[in-house]
Amino acid sequence: MDIITGKILKLNNWPDGRIIGLAKDAAEKLMSQGMDRDTVLARLEAVRQNPGSFLADNSLADLARECIRIAQPERPTVDELRESPLPFPIWGMDQIDPEAIRQMENAMRLPVTVTGALMPDAHVGYGLPIGGVLATENVVIPYAVGVDIACRMRLSIYEVSPHLLGQKKGMFENALWEETAFGMGAKWTGSKKAQHKVLDDDAWYATRQLKTLKDTAMNQLGTSGTGNHFVEWGSFTLHEPLFGLQPGEHLALLSHSGSRGVGAKVADRFSKIAREKHPDLDPSVKHLAWLSLDSEDGQEYWLSMELAGRFASANHYIIHKRVAAAVGLKEAAVVENHHNFAWHETLPDGRIVVVHRKGATPAGKGVFGIIPGSMGDAGYLVRGRGVENSLSSASHGAGRLMSRRAAINSISRSARDEYLKERGVTLLGGGIDESPQAYKPIEEVIAAQHDLVDVLGKFTPRIVRMADEPGDS
Repeated sequence: MDIITGKILKLNNWPDGRIIGLAKDAAEKLMSQGMDRDTVLARLEAVRQNPGSFLADNSLADLARECIRIAQPERPTVDELRESPLPFPIWGMDQIDPEAIRQMENAMRLPVTVTGALMPDAHVGYGLPIGGVLATENVVIPYAVGVDIACRMRLSIYEVSPHLLGQKKGMFENALWEETAFGMGAKWTGSKKAQHKVLDDDAWYATRQLKTLKDTAMNQLGTSGTGNHFVEWGSFTLHEPLFGLQPGEHLALLSHSGSRGVGAKVADRFSKIAREKHPDLDPSVKHLAWLSLDSEDGQEYWLSMELAGRFASANHYIIHKRVAAAVGLKEAAVVENHHNFAWHETLPDGRIVVVHRKGATPAGKGVFGIIPGSMGDAGYLVRGRGVENSLSSASHGAGRLMSRRAAINSISRSARDEYLKERGVTLLGGGIDESPQAYKPIEEVIAAQHDLVDVLGKFTPRIVRMADEPGDS
């Protein structure tokens, strides 16, 4: 049997040191799996060129980590902010409070920032405003992705009339009560525990933290969080032939939630690591500390973020499958998208950057997305136009008009309920802080970005399930 010796590795430009031994061990494992020598050498070279892609590979993870370690450039970290922010475009400026704009200006002073944009639903967040889009060079900012990593939308459209919602309202309400679970501690047990191939993903074993989070994932698969997360039945009006469907009214199911406890714990850990690496960063941007993608921490965060994305997608799949099955329906079309995530993308000048969309929807040319309103207002199916100076982005919703505390202090339950009644919306759960009056008018937000997206359809909520208010049974 062929063997790969240290001499062979050196002839293939592998450097001296610990890495040679790790490469030999990895080669032995691969050859024991039946690979020939040339294939193994090519595989090892692939690890050297892109080690982050192999952190979840049992045979190659140790080698990948060593490749990351020795490739990390030995240069001092520069934490000093630019004197003035880089310029950035703003959509819907008249709808955005000055503090959110100030937060975006601070982000544009980071030494790692390349460009950015602010969407019309923007409001104050931690570090980067919600609705902020930020491009950086070879670094990822955990808080510019957000705490709820891979928060996303899913729209399922059915080839039946939405009149069914009125004719069999109890059946559709029961489907939401019985087949969804909301709240911080929400989980399924016994026969209701969900199964999905995401639980077999090798990435759960790639880092010490992810190993501890797999049980959380198993328990929370197919559940939703608190706040503005929802699952709702509604009427969907399609404006043009699409997905094999004809224009007109269709029954639809819309959901909004993310990666649950998995994403929250990943965000917490790596945000702390990033801040520790940048102790001298100005306090105004302390939440925007970054991780180099040449570092092991940066690669581990990226791997964890992408796994959180797959887990969030699986959550929506399970929710839609269960709720639809409870009423005997199968979707005819599905549209979904992340809006708290980071992507490698290429700028018009050819530079590859990391685009963070914290509460912003990808809107590349021809890319479908969903921009929801509130519990009482419409959401929209859109197709991106790929506008370059928006970093091919659009808003992720209506955006908050007032903080949660302000909403609780100023909006009465009767005012909220009257708003919903006038629009024919039945609310199951839901807090006062999520009242429609707490949000910007969605029609104005959509109008402010008419150059970024084309509107293809409109979703009107009819039965809305959200987390119960604290103290509700």
